[in-house]
Amino acid sequence: MSSRLVERGPTISATLRDGPLEGRSIEVGVVEARPPKTLDVPVDDTTTYRYCLAEWGQSGTSAVYTFLYRA
Repeated sequence: MSSRLVERGPTISATLRDGPLEGRSIEVGVVEARPPKTLDVPVDDTTTYRYCLAEWGQSGTSAVYTFLYRA
């Protein structure tokens, strides 16, 4: 068995402000040096929750997301 270093790009801390996962934070990769507009957060084998940026003008190493719907 060999171990290989997996290179990852920059990430931010995404805080989920409301919805079923309210108060949780997850680490997500940035897209073109910005927080992703939406996040699909899997919670089990059959359920995914979609969150979107609370405000478009966020910067820094964290961003706040609001709940949209269960996918």
